[in-house]
Amino acid sequence: MAGASSELGRVERLVLAAYDCLMRALQPLLRRKLHRRAQHEPEYGLNVAQRFGHYEGESPEGGFVWLHAVSLGETRAAALLLPALRNALPGMRLLLTHSTATGLAQGRTLMQAGDVQAWLPWDTAQATRQFLMHFKPRIGLLMETEVWPNLVRACRHAGVPLCLLNARMSEKSAVQALRWPTLSGPAYRGLSLVLAQSASDAQRLQRLGCLDVRVVGNIKFDVAVSEQARMQAALWQGSLAARPVVMLASTREGEEALWLQALQSDAVRLKQLKLLGVLWLLVPRHPQRFDEVHALIEQAGWRCERRSAWRDQEPDAVRLAHVDVVLGDSLGEMQTYYLVSRMALLGGSFAPLGGQNLIEAAACACPIVMGPHTFNFSDAAALAAEQGAALQVQDMQAALEHVVLALTHPQWLDQARTATVKMLDKGQGAVARHIGALQSTAPLNMKGSAA
Repeated sequence: MAGASSELGRVERLVLAAYDCLMRALQPLLRRKLHRRAQHEPEYGLNVAQRFGHYEGESPEGGFVWLHAVSLGETRAAALLLPALRNALPGMRLLLTHSTATGLAQGRTLMQAGDVQAWLPWDTAQATRQFLMHFKPRIGLLMETEVWPNLVRACRHAGVPLCLLNARMSEKSAVQALRWPTLSGPAYRGLSLVLAQSASDAQRLQRLGCLDVRVVGNIKFDVAVSEQARMQAALWQGSLAARPVVMLASTREGEEALWLQALQSDAVRLKQLKLLGVLWLLVPRHPQRFDEVHALIEQAGWRCERRSAWRDQEPDAVRLAHVDVVLGDSLGEMQTYYLVSRMALLGGSFAPLGGQNLIEAAACACPIVMGPHTFNFSDAAALAAEQGAALQVQDMQAALEHVVLALTHPQWLDQARTATVKMLDKGQGAVARHIGALQSTAPLNMKGSAA
């Protein structure tokens, strides 16, 4: 698309040029950040040159279907879509890109012969151009939110159609993007197709300039509980059955301190929880925080055992009898954690961070208690509350009050577990709708060969 630059106004071109200068100037800071993070997560030290558009070896034969899943949550959503995508495109070669170590690690499990995995480059004009020249993808599929100005412009110049899948856009993010319309406008206008999770997401994306927006639902509702997770949960149940397990799921920075403060600020409620024998299962969202959270729990005087200490994959019931908190310091076991829990407090929702995905909890029949901040998953949270699979409370103190109430009057737990099935039934089918929408568009003739 040689004429793509003519579609931008003069002010937009100037703003994009200034943005590119800024992104180039920030590259040394990115290198230092990657070096620091690699000390705790070694994957960040792998193939650093790719972050700046330098890919080793000869350019592979083109024709990739390029799928970008920035982090762990997006990669899990991609895992639900990929089997249907491969079925629709026999012989498809996947180029899977990420921006985080957890996304990269999870993405390795999705690779097949002929596929390639790489880092998405930093959003400079040069790096994005080199990325496209090296891999020559047929189409780009971005999961959920990753829309970068230089990347979109480079795709338009290269004639690579770019689609945003399972797209979501909170009101907060939309307002922030609209503060820079000369930068965000061309980026969102440059998308060939947007498949939105909900009508409200679609409306916000249209406000940002997206031209072809269709509501197809949230892919994450099509999640299935793995047999491995069920078997592992059954193995753990023997050791955990004596105590009710209450999970803090995907906690973010500051929420563990809120939880500890809420526990210790009310002696009566703390005594009730201890009499009920609650075993807390705390799973931080980011692996680099495992050590920090472990130290915080022990400094507060709570006895904490790490999941990683269960060398034989099965907890020791005798030892757990003297433990207050189990730290879920593992990857890929969230379904097992949900399956062994009576209920879960949703991370990211008690601090103003927008909440985490609660659909996987529903798939495991685990009732959810949400804090007041669920703007990242507002439609799923509203559906969960409407169906009775989740309860939204105003703060951590109210959440702990509900834990006591639910464990002493288990009717709510029974009703909420039943409601999770209804919630999933209402949301399922988004994968098939995504494939149908892609098949109906010109950029990717999915009825033909992928070769």
